[in-house]
Amino acid sequence: MDLRGLRPYLWAFVLGLFVPASWIVELVVGPGVQVFAIAGIGIIPLAWFMGLATEELGKHAGPGIGGLLNATFGNATELIIALFALFSGLHEVVKASLTGSIIGNILLVLGLSMLAGGARHKTQTFSREGAGIQTSMLLLAVIGLVMPALYVLSTQTPSDLIREEMSLGIAGILLLAYVFGLVFSLRTHRDIFNPVTETADRPHWSVRTSLAVLLTATALVAVESELLVGSLEAARSSLGLTELFVGVIIVAIVGNAAEHGSAVIMAWRNKMELSVAIATTSTTQIALFVAPFLIFASLLTSELMTLDFEIFELVSIALSTGVLAAVASDGRSNWYEGLLLVMVYAIIGVAFFFHP
Repeated sequence: MDLRGLRPYLWAFVLGLFVPASWIVELVVGPGVQVFAIAGIGIIPLAWFMGLATEELGKHAGPGIGGLLNATFGNATELIIALFALFSGLHEVVKASLTGSIIGNILLVLGLSMLAGGARHKTQTFSREGAGIQTSMLLLAVIGLVMPALYVLSTQTPSDLIREEMSLGIAGILLLAYVFGLVFSLRTHRDIFNPVTETADRPHWSVRTSLAVLLTATALVAVESELLVGSLEAARSSLGLTELFVGVIIVAIVGNAAEHGSAVIMAWRNKMELSVAIATTSTTQIALFVAPFLIFASLLTSELMTLDFEIFELVSIALSTGVLAAVASDGRSNWYEGLLLVMVYAIIGVAFFFHP
């Protein structure tokens, strides 16, 4: 591995000291705001290294596969956080974190990417067809998430058993859609998601080195995220925040920190194709894989988690999906579109802050 390429990022090694520091504070002080803050800072350099490794893998495999790999490993952290909360019986926190991950990837990650890339390049382009397919997959997920809530609203005496069976059936369909989506994007129509670029940067790391860095950073992000979740209740009480806001905004941002960093890096380096792939692929994986996987995983607990999301969450997801469809329709982006996406995220964040 060419270490000279890491010299501009020495700050990441310095901030990496917060990772062991969070473990020490956890042992000495215990769960609380201190552990919550230190672990959060520790995730920043780990996300940065994930971005570096993903960029190298993208050079080997192309933007489509690179985006898929980044989203997969980034969502491993989200999955671990959700499983930790799930087996602690925090079903509403799990649902809120899933909601926050979806709207966060669509609005915050993609918005910051377009804002950062647009600040350096007047106009950037990406695959309109690829983004459109991802949007269609997300619309399928929205329909699946809305149905259980509609059942509850339209039934005066909703049955818990029917709700659970409905959730399991829909979760199975969403998982099938995800599997067929992988076949579509990686086999039959891989040219849409892995186009041949005019200029290809030579990789500085081997595939083995890139994967090793990516896996190590992801594992450490997962450990730090578990510390955050363990300190979440104490931090929430100290800061006076609601459970819904913590799940939708804070836990979701922490779980998707890897996507935040790497997607912005790609856009800044005028690789908007990969940046959009990271944001959209991660979003559809959360909706079509992570959410239904957690439904089936809850069978191992004392209470089955359902897809009966809160209406406020569902409307936020639907609105975010509509915004994504509008922004991605022309296959072009600029800094102002990115700013608008971030502002929409801020509006939703303010609404969740005041939501009881």
